[in-house]
Amino acid sequence: MIKAHISFFFNVARQKNIVIINAVRRVFVTYFFMNNDEIWEVVLGDIEAQISRPNFLTWMKQSQLVSKDEKDGAVLVGLPNNFAKEWVKSRYHKIILGSLRNLDGSIRSVDYAVVNANTAEAVQRRIQRKQGGNAVVSQFLKPQEPLLELHIDPKTNINPRYTLDSFVVGSSNELAYAAVQAIIEDVGKKYNPLFIYGGVGLGKTHLIQAAGNEILKKYYNKVRVLYVTSERFINDVVWALRNKRMEDVKTKYRDIDVLIVDDIQFIGGKPATEQEFFYTFNTLYEHNKQIIMSSDRPPAAIPTLEERLRSRFEGGMIIDVAYPDYEMRFAILRAKAQEHGVSIDEDILKEVALRVKNNIREAEGVLNKIIFCQQVKNERVTTKKLEDIIHEATTRVSKRVATADVVRVVAQFFGISPQELVSRSRKREVVEPRQICMYLMREVLGFSYPHIGEKMGKRDHTTAIHAYEKVAKEISQNSGLNQKIMLIREGLEKST
Repeated sequence: MIKAHISFFFNVARQKNIVIINAVRRVFVTYFFMNNDEIWEVVLGDIEAQISRPNFLTWMKQSQLVSKDEKDGAVLVGLPNNFAKEWVKSRYHKIILGSLRNLDGSIRSVDYAVVNANTAEAVQRRIQRKQGGNAVVSQFLKPQEPLLELHIDPKTNINPRYTLDSFVVGSSNELAYAAVQAIIEDVGKKYNPLFIYGGVGLGKTHLIQAAGNEILKKYYNKVRVLYVTSERFINDVVWALRNKRMEDVKTKYRDIDVLIVDDIQFIGGKPATEQEFFYTFNTLYEHNKQIIMSSDRPPAAIPTLEERLRSRFEGGMIIDVAYPDYEMRFAILRAKAQEHGVSIDEDILKEVALRVKNNIREAEGVLNKIIFCQQVKNERVTTKKLEDIIHEATTRVSKRVATADVVRVVAQFFGISPQELVSRSRKREVVEPRQICMYLMREVLGFSYPHIGEKMGKRDHTTAIHAYEKVAKEISQNSGLNQKIMLIREGLEKST
């Protein structure tokens, strides 16, 4: 009865003053037991104060807190469909995590899943068995695909939908695929560590998780496998330091046979995390345990990484996953459409594959919008509509990026200061970033050469012309340079 009055009070007061009521809410959450549904109401109130009303109603209104693991500090948020799940995860993850942590400091990670009328009953039964009935799962009207995410084994963190059978192999990733197959056959003895790097959306996560799934299947779960993101590893170390529980972290990460770490580049510049990973790496390596890592760049290009870690990473096999060619992009899009269970005209898929070249996730985003138009809005995707969708996806960066953004992101990527980038220094480690910066100002922002020269330290316009033409020529011949530029463009997208 008390909680009912509290919920009513929250709903009325939210319309009056969101900031004040959220502070009051935290007090109630601290002193009164609240179930997942009620906790999520508190979080939604906090989120509503931080994003626009239309975005809140579109993306967050039908969300819910599916489960909260007290032991691991892991939270699972449910969304009504895959499109909403991917959108919320990419746009609002930091806001959601921050709001949850404001309420409960023990929360360390947030994951997202599709929960709807097709899956809610099964989800509720699983969570009730695990948490003793303290779970509220809402029913959604529109049926969606089965909720595979909830079958993730908490001991391994591996998603079962990532398999080698569903991985599309082409010239851009065949070496990485072959290395993974060799590791599966002889765990810990070949290509250890395996370091796979490449741009966003090229299938690195799929491949390394598929390796874990295949190892578990081949050795009948007798080989202990653990997959984590670098963010999760960092959070575990921070939590252990705050709570004086480092032995727990050591046991978790060293008492295994295969360690798979995604986006390892993010541990750079975090001394405590780097130290713990260094000792964990050594312990596993000395006992012939397999280590698999992914990154958006090779070890040598991670400027904040400790030299001793860089040396360890470079001691194994380093493989580049390149950007896929047209045939591979088309094959991936066709496979994704089949995975969604929708029928899309092959001419549409071919056009998307032809036009969206640099990022598979960007191409998938276009595909998701096409599916949204067909299934949700019940619209026919005409040539004009397809053109609009592709144009929006491929030009959205330039609409929001400013000169300062380009300078900042390029400087951050190369580990130098923005001041050095626009200075008169002719050091080799500064010249290439400066030329790339000028190239992007022309290519992404469309600035004139005199304007670029002015912004880059009051240089003559001929310097800007030389820089642009030099980079433009080398991109087609130097895959390493092309990779750097693609990663920087992705950084610009994330920063805006």
